[in-house]
Amino acid sequence: MVRARAWQQHEQAVARLRRSYAAVPDGQPVRLAKTTSNLFRPRAVSQAPGLDVSGLTGVLSVDPHTRTAEVQGMCTYEHLVEATLPHGLVPLVVPQLRTITLGGAVSGLGIESTSFRNGLPHESVLEMDVFTGSGVVVTTRPGEELFDTFPNSYGSLGYATRLRIALEPAGPFVDLRHVRFEDAASLAKVVESIIATREHDGVRVDGLDGVAFSPDELYLTLATWREEPGETSDYTGSQIYYRSIRERRTDLLGIHDYLWRWDTDWFWCSGAFGVQHPVVRRLWPRRWRRSEVYHRLVGLDHRFGVVDRLDRRAGRPLRERVVQDVEVPLDRVTEFLDWFDREVGMRPVWLCPLVARRAWPTYPLVPGLPYVNVGFWGTVPVGPEAAQAPLNRAIEARVHELGGHKSLYSDSYYDRETFDRLYAGPLLASVKDRHDPDRRLTDLYDKAVQKR
Repeated sequence: MVRARAWQQHEQAVARLRRSYAAVPDGQPVRLAKTTSNLFRPRAVSQAPGLDVSGLTGVLSVDPHTRTAEVQGMCTYEHLVEATLPHGLVPLVVPQLRTITLGGAVSGLGIESTSFRNGLPHESVLEMDVFTGSGVVVTTRPGEELFDTFPNSYGSLGYATRLRIALEPAGPFVDLRHVRFEDAASLAKVVESIIATREHDGVRVDGLDGVAFSPDELYLTLATWREEPGETSDYTGSQIYYRSIRERRTDLLGIHDYLWRWDTDWFWCSGAFGVQHPVVRRLWPRRWRRSEVYHRLVGLDHRFGVVDRLDRRAGRPLRERVVQDVEVPLDRVTEFLDWFDREVGMRPVWLCPLVARRAWPTYPLVPGLPYVNVGFWGTVPVGPEAAQAPLNRAIEARVHELGGHKSLYSDSYYDRETFDRLYAGPLLASVKDRHDPDRRLTDLYDKAVQKR
């Protein structure tokens, strides 16, 4: 009865979505009527009504026998995990931030510590319904053109309304080992070994990520699911997770806290708001120690230019926002980090190994080849050239010189020819011809680079 009611409500939500699509005037771009986002590129403001996806935020069912879940496209991973954990199951990849949606992680790109063995979130999708630019829902599966071009399309082909995904068992507790390295080359060798054997020093590795605090202080955090209870740490209160990596060799977290260990302080970026100061932390409500709160604060600064005004008033050089995630082949990551230290100089950076399970044309990682996602988020003083984004442009060039790829959730500066070559532009255009012939949805280049 509960399952039937959930599906009935889902059909009603899809019907509202169709009606909202019909209400968008001809010639106006079709966008989501959604107030939250994990994107870091500004978007053009449209006065036209948007797509009503308010009823597409839930979990329709969890099947512990087949280890699958039916999930609506706008469901956040926070809500998805709440539904799967009681069954001892988790999605194969759970992105780091609570409010990332399943549809967003699939049409964009998500990653986390299980990506070294499970790839990216779209690789565990078994079937999905896509609301296309033609205003119809298309059910599509792996191997079909719409399905295979949907990852990294960022809504330019449509929006997922329902997804069937694979799940895997996870213990209620997670053992952590923080292993220090003196250089990136040594770290890369251990990553290669773990990817090949799924263990380190004879102990199984279920999750793998790391942090580079400086060129000679890097850590891998090795996570192992376990059933046995123990004394767990709490990094949602006064203690801060990323600092613990340097302070202790081992740790124990509940699986829920492990999945969201990075969300409380937005990795380390909460420091920009003073939230890591002990006094401020005591006064800052726990319910506000979440990534989307910090994201909104950044949005306000972008809107009103507070930091730029303060820098000008104080005579400080203008700062360039450098917020990027890039995938670099494991055997070239040392080169990239050396270059990054010389040219950008931002630390710490996040390191997350991944191996794609198969080829995906719109984000062409080589299947089976180990990559490392290098994530860096902050600002760098560059002076009057800040508006031209010299560091972001240099990063784009260097990443592709090394055979890597860059995620498109933040600012991008490619020319059209380069962009189409890197992200399968002609293929996307041909798929768009079939599923959005009137170009109601904004083109990927216009979204990612032109910010339309």
